[in-house]
Amino acid sequence: MSHNQQLPGPEARLSAGTTAPAPTGRILSRPVLAWASWDWGSAAFNAVMTTFVFTVYLTSEPFGGEELASQYLGWGLAAAGVLIALLAPVTGQRSDSGGRRRFWLGVNTLIVASLTALCFFVLPRPELLILGVALIAAANIFFEFAGVNYNAMLVQISTPATVGKVSGFGWAMGYVGGIVALVIVLVAFIQPVVDWPGAQTENGLNIRLVAIFSAVWFLAFALPVLFTVPEVPRQPRTAHLSFLASYGLLVRRVKAIYRTSPHTIFFLLASAIFRDGLAAVFTFGGIIAAGTFDFAFSEVILFAIAGNIIAAVGSVIGGFFDDRAGPKRVIIAALIGLLFAGTAVLVLGAETYTVFGYTWTGDTTFWTFGLMLTLFVGPAQSSSRAFLARLAPAGEEGEMFGLYATTGRAVSFLAPALFALSIGIFGEQRYGIAGILVVLLAGLLVLLPVKPPGRAAAAVVPGA
Repeated sequence: MSHNQQLPGPEARLSAGTTAPAPTGRILSRPVLAWASWDWGSAAFNAVMTTFVFTVYLTSEPFGGEELASQYLGWGLAAAGVLIALLAPVTGQRSDSGGRRRFWLGVNTLIVASLTALCFFVLPRPELLILGVALIAAANIFFEFAGVNYNAMLVQISTPATVGKVSGFGWAMGYVGGIVALVIVLVAFIQPVVDWPGAQTENGLNIRLVAIFSAVWFLAFALPVLFTVPEVPRQPRTAHLSFLASYGLLVRRVKAIYRTSPHTIFFLLASAIFRDGLAAVFTFGGIIAAGTFDFAFSEVILFAIAGNIIAAVGSVIGGFFDDRAGPKRVIIAALIGLLFAGTAVLVLGAETYTVFGYTWTGDTTFWTFGLMLTLFVGPAQSSSRAFLARLAPAGEEGEMFGLYATTGRAVSFLAPALFALSIGIFGEQRYGIAGILVVLLAGLLVLLPVKPPGRAAAAVVPGA
């Protein structure tokens, strides 16, 4: 089909070219459960490998010291981010045009699982640091590529009336899957309740086996979507473009989208900013809990588990309101909630106060307002995805979610930089929260003038 032609309307678009029945209004349908299962499984890579376990192992003393190893890991992930920013839109575009969205989701998922499993061979030796960093960085690249196709599938398994709830359900599954995977890792490998060979710490065996566990977990829960959600139709006019020609088409499409739907571009910019702030809430939450509020490691883990549960609940609730009030209102409400809760943590700090005869301690402050932060993170993330799903031109969802990944990577330095700068200016760790709040506020202000999403027609690209 030519891009000068009008593509089907919303209902047709959500099921166009499939051999399966059109999506129903049921949230817990077989396609939705299969799709959300991928989110559940992917948490083993996000939570276990890149956040709480393997990267902590990789930056430990046996790899050459925390400072050196952290520096190598930082540069490796930065390089991965650059490649993702450059390649994600075109890989999404090509999977759209070739009718290979499900195929490339499967291929990229398999590559991530394989690279994760190869981390078993990263023994705690300085000379293997680069191998470990390379594996994690490469896995991050292919994970993002898989995520582009996965997010684009949202329009295939939902209707215009349920896209918000389905997106929220997927995010919730990811949070809960992360909790389950972390608990299994904790009781089986890190602090085993039963003494078994896989819990041995010699040569980091227990952590290396965690990599095998994460790979199997991810792959097992990724399989349902690959057998349930059908492929998208092929677009013959663009299916045979060379890789370099795809960039030319991408530029023309972005220009066309700006002409016909400029608010799509404005939303990509706004979401890139506030999503960086959302990521920072989880990235630096544990650091602030330990450094400012003196949480022990076990308390940090308990808070992480509680925070993921609350975030999952928030995602489901946010999805419910998304389909009734629209994603923009949900995101705005969530960002305001985040600004309020973050300001409370910043202002109250770890001090002890007595209010109306009740003693308010630093622990109370962080548990109350810290969990409130996680409550609002989930809806902001899930409604952001639903917002773009409603904006994406028919047949170009993969390309749009590729741009979504690219814009996010392009500004991913903002929150970490302002976090560090704020600490440097004020001399206390808790003031790093101020830097995160500035990013969230900036994202909110950029979002305010963006028009709420309707349904977009395909961008008219001259000559395409």
